[in-house]
Amino acid sequence: MTTHDLVEETYTALSANKARSGLTILGIVIGIASVIALTAIGQGAQNSISASIDSLGSNLLMVSPGAARQFGFGVSSGRGSARSLTPEDEAAVASVTNVTAVSGEYSSRYQVAVAGANTNTTVDGVDASYASIRNISMAQGSFITDSQSTTLSKVAVIGSTVATDLFGSDATSTNLVGQTIRINNMQFTIAGLMSTKGGSGFGSQDDEIFIPLGTALQYFAGNGNRYLSTIDIQAATQGAMTQVQNDVTALLLSRHNISDPTKADFSILNQADIVSAASSVTGTFTTLLAAVAGISLLVGGIGIMNMMLTNVTERMREIGLRKAIGATRSDINTQFLAEAVALTFVGGGIGILLGWGVSYLVSVLGIVEAQVTLSSVLLAFGVSAGIGIVFGWYPARRASNLNPIDALRYE
Repeated sequence: MTTHDLVEETYTALSANKARSGLTILGIVIGIASVIALTAIGQGAQNSISASIDSLGSNLLMVSPGAARQFGFGVSSGRGSARSLTPEDEAAVASVTNVTAVSGEYSSRYQVAVAGANTNTTVDGVDASYASIRNISMAQGSFITDSQSTTLSKVAVIGSTVATDLFGSDATSTNLVGQTIRINNMQFTIAGLMSTKGGSGFGSQDDEIFIPLGTALQYFAGNGNRYLSTIDIQAATQGAMTQVQNDVTALLLSRHNISDPTKADFSILNQADIVSAASSVTGTFTTLLAAVAGISLLVGGIGIMNMMLTNVTERMREIGLRKAIGATRSDINTQFLAEAVALTFVGGGIGILLGWGVSYLVSVLGIVEAQVTLSSVLLAFGVSAGIGIVFGWYPARRASNLNPIDALRYE
């Protein structure tokens, strides 16, 4: 049997019962499309989370007061009302090898108002280096300077969300530098407006106000409180982050006269650890989604086997006639196997296009930035081919083993 004959016979056999062939293909289409789309959504979610964490800053370590406790993706967080970090600790940390920038923070929420509008948001006292550590860019004006912190200047840098809440929807297109706001009934002059960073919650500064750290400690800490909420550290390189974390831990334990590391009154959050943990969780989630979608592929494969077994039964006389005029077992086996593979290839191709389309639609609607990878496409196509071979083999083998005399007698 030539290749041309095989293709022609396959087309004739499958088109003889279009409805049954179409329904069989549909099972493969749904399975393949589900695997492609869900894998793309999972990969997009993983990239989105990683990008959000990376937007916190470059090579970032965050030292928080209080004992470490489990939080989020299995990392630690001790930030809260504990008091153990001081500006002197910040100055000492700056001398650690491979530390390129350090900024202390004093953070709390306050009522912020202008004439006719108000909002409740986070007010964060920081040093000038905070802008480079956290990758902050300015849309208007300039960020906090060290001299403003030293002179206890009442200046503020606001995020785009705060600007919209206080000055209206067109605030970001208006020059806000020099205008005044009241933070906790204290007047501040706007020194700058940050560029919109996007996102919400963890890692977004759009809904924050930054003021000089010295000003925050002087006017908002109260009762001579000189304790910091956080110390942000930027390591020279990503490879140096572990060394910096170990050195800072040893330094602060020594400064706080703590000999047992398990009793530390601070915790250090490593940005690389957060990214790794988040990627692990989303990777597992993506695999789970793909596995669930894979069940529909198994169902589709069973559908193909069922159809091919039905074909064998219905085409008994045809098989007997072919074998009687000289068709070999190999010819019959190849013919039925080719029909099964053709079904899965057509279903696989349509499924890949459908899965790609669903992923694109999810991205366009802004649900998540789904990302279809070449590996997922190749995997889906390989699986579809494998299903055709695996689930088509038994019916093909059964057809090829039929006795031509018995097949011709079959009614």
